[in-house]
Amino acid sequence: MRALICGAGIAGLAMAQRLTAHGWEVTVVERKPRPREQGYMLDFFGLGYDAAEAMGLLPQLHKLAYPIEEVTYVDASGRPRARIDYVRGARLAGGRLLTLMRPDLERVLREQIAPGAKLRYGCTVASLELLPDSVHVVLTDSTAMEVDLLVGADGIHSTIRQMVFGDEAQFLRYLGIHTAAYIFDDPLIRRRIGDRYALTDTVDRGMGFYGLRDGRVAAFAVHRDPVAAVPADTRAAVQRSYSSLDWVVPHALESCPPPRDLYYDLVAQVEVPRWHRGRVVLLGDSCQAVSLLAGQGASLAVAGAYVLGEQLMAAGLVEDALIRYEQAWKPVVQATQEAGRRSAQWFLPSSRSRLWLRRAALTLAALPGWDTIISAGLVGKTPQSLTDLGASGPRAVPPT
Repeated sequence: MRALICGAGIAGLAMAQRLTAHGWEVTVVERKPRPREQGYMLDFFGLGYDAAEAMGLLPQLHKLAYPIEEVTYVDASGRPRARIDYVRGARLAGGRLLTLMRPDLERVLREQIAPGAKLRYGCTVASLELLPDSVHVVLTDSTAMEVDLLVGADGIHSTIRQMVFGDEAQFLRYLGIHTAAYIFDDPLIRRRIGDRYALTDTVDRGMGFYGLRDGRVAAFAVHRDPVAAVPADTRAAVQRSYSSLDWVVPHALESCPPPRDLYYDLVAQVEVPRWHRGRVVLLGDSCQAVSLLAGQGASLAVAGAYVLGEQLMAAGLVEDALIRYEQAWKPVVQATQEAGRRSAQWFLPSSRSRLWLRRAALTLAALPGWDTIISAGLVGKTPQSLTDLGASGPRAVPPT
C-alpha cells in the first residue's frame, strides 16, 4: 500500500511513523524548504503521551524534556503575581507529562521514520484527482503519483483541505488573537528566568520566556487583534504590539528576528463537517486545530495519527478505516475545542477584573481538590485511554 502525506509537522510525521511501522510505502512532502526551527514550549500528556508510549517514542522524549518547575506570572518589575506548580501538575498526571520544545518533538518523529519513509522538503501537492480506489496526485515539481491514501496533514491553512472540501473561510474559527514565537540570545534574561516559564501578568497582550539548554531564550507572545490576517511585516508587528510591556520585554523585542525566522500566526480553530472523501483524509490541525488556548495540539496530533494508523490496520478497506477514525476521534477533538474556547479569557484576560479573576483561580488551584476541578474545566473531558476510542463499532456516515 502506498501513502502520500502532505505536511511534515507533528501530525504528518506521526502518521508516517505509524504507516511505515505497518509496512506501508510512505512519501512525506513539505512545502517549507527545511524543518521549522522556531516553535513553542508545549505540554505533552494524556492520549498523546499514551500514543507516544505505544510508538516507542518515550525514551527519546524524556531525554529532551525540560525540567520546568513552575509557571510564574510577573508584574512590570518581574515580581511574581501568580504561580502554577508544574511539579504538582506532573504528579496529578501520574508523572505522564513532558514539557518539550516543538522542534524537538518533530525531530524525534523524523528520526523514527528514517529510512522507512521518503521525506521531501520544498515540495507539495499541486493538484489531485479522486479515483475509485486511489488518488492521482501531481506535485509542484511535476512528479505524478498514484497512491492508495492521501493524508492532508498540512496544518491550519491546509492546501489539501481547500482542494477537496473548499475555501478556508468555511472552516476557520478565528479566536481574536495573534501569536508569535522566536529564539534569541540574552544571558541576562536567561539567568533571570532560571528553570521556570515566566510570563507577563498583563491584559490583552503578553509575552512569556523560558531558557533552553544551549543558553538561548525562547519567547512566546499573544495579543488580541480584531483583524483575522497575518501582517505583511511580522517583525514590525511584534515590536509594535508588545512595546507597552515592561520587565525584560524591551530587550527581547530588540532581539526579535526577521520575518523568515519568526513564527507568526492566528490563534484559531478548524471545524470541518467531514474529514475524509474517497481516499483522501485530513489529520492534525487541518481538521482538528484546537488552538494553543486548549494546550493539547501536539498531544492530539500524535494521538490522532495513532488512532488513524490503527484503524487502517484493523479495517479491511481503507474507506471503512477512515469512517471509524472520524467517528472515534472527532468527539474527542470537539470536546477539546469547546474547552479551549472556554479558557480564552483565562489564557489572555481582556480586562483588569479578569486578570484578578485569573490570579484568584490560580491561588485556588493550589488547594487540594480544586486543582483537579479547575484543570478538568480547562482541559475538557477526554477518554481515559486509547482503547476507549474503539469501544463502540462504526456507525454509517452519510455520503456527500
